[in-house]
Amino acid sequence: MSQTSLLKQIESYLPELLQLLEESVNMDSPSRNKAQCDLTADWYAAQFSRLIGGRVERIPHAIAGDRLLCVAGSGAKQILLVGHYDTVWPSGEAQRRPFRIEDGAAYGPGVYDMKAGLLQAIFAIKALQDTGRLPEDKRIVLLINSDEEIGSPTSREFIESAAMQSAGAFVLEPPMEPSGALKTARKGSGRYKLTVKGVSAHAGVNPEKGISAIQELAHQIQLMHKLTDYNIGTTVNVGLVHGGIGSNVVPDHAEAEIDVRIATLDEAERIEAEFASLTPSLSGAELTVTGGMMRPPMERTDAIASLYSLARELAKAEFGLALEETATGGVSDGNFTAAAGTPTLDGLGARGDFAHSPREYVRIDEIPLRTALLARLIEAI
Repeated sequence: MSQTSLLKQIESYLPELLQLLEESVNMDSPSRNKAQCDLTADWYAAQFSRLIGGRVERIPHAIAGDRLLCVAGSGAKQILLVGHYDTVWPSGEAQRRPFRIEDGAAYGPGVYDMKAGLLQAIFAIKALQDTGRLPEDKRIVLLINSDEEIGSPTSREFIESAAMQSAGAFVLEPPMEPSGALKTARKGSGRYKLTVKGVSAHAGVNPEKGISAIQELAHQIQLMHKLTDYNIGTTVNVGLVHGGIGSNVVPDHAEAEIDVRIATLDEAERIEAEFASLTPSLSGAELTVTGGMMRPPMERTDAIASLYSLARELAKAEFGLALEETATGGVSDGNFTAAAGTPTLDGLGARGDFAHSPREYVRIDEIPLRTALLARLIEAI
């Protein structure tokens, strides 16, 4: 069967795919609501079983939503597809802002990030299966995560375990617009909290007896921001500060929350060492640093570059698509698969825009093409 016929096969699925997209978008699945996440997991498990007939392994958790490993094929070579059903939107958002189609685009909470991408993965597998092209030597595993939007705190271990068993990983996060570029490098991320303990005093009567936690924090903020080096892709941002109880009180407590982005593992180690070595500037002040690096960087290795070259050649030769690559400061579960040593391509999901915004949408006309590209990558890798 030609690649044009494969694309036509996927185009024939589009009405059903859009119906399922509407159902999934109209289900709230906030990361921290286990009950709603588990209902969403039920739905995806049922759709995969119905459409593919493969095996679904459910990975439960006491607090987080259940995760799914959806398996098609029984070959020795494992190919990993990675996505998540949780969204940043609170309960009730789907009722306030339900799925709709307008001017060739689909809208609704989580439609772009990333419920359309999950369905593209399922229908890519279905297309290979229905056309007799599911490779006999391969085992396709679709890993559906439940807490990616909050850093995958309960899921990292099993994501890395699945990656280490796989010859390649394809991540169904959206591509980078405006060109629809694949992501071959992502920065790693860290979150820290710096807490300062001082001594309170009356600001008018005896301020000299106090130690200002806010003054100390102001000094530390300057030091932390100096760690930013745009030339090597390192940024340190103090994004939230708290302290004091009133303008007439020398504050005995202050704290800051800090976001860190790094492009290499070496930089992650340097920043961790810098935070560990922070010392007070005011005598008697005390510093406590908590948190750390949450996601390692996805570095563009030779293996990732080779996988991108394959995708670019397939896209050009078979679909007339000029497929670009890019690096981004955003993070995904692709950071974990790449750091596990698995060649990873990210951004294979739906085209659209405005992730994490009420304006988020996906382009309906691009869904079959991106689904077909994923199917061909599964075949060709």
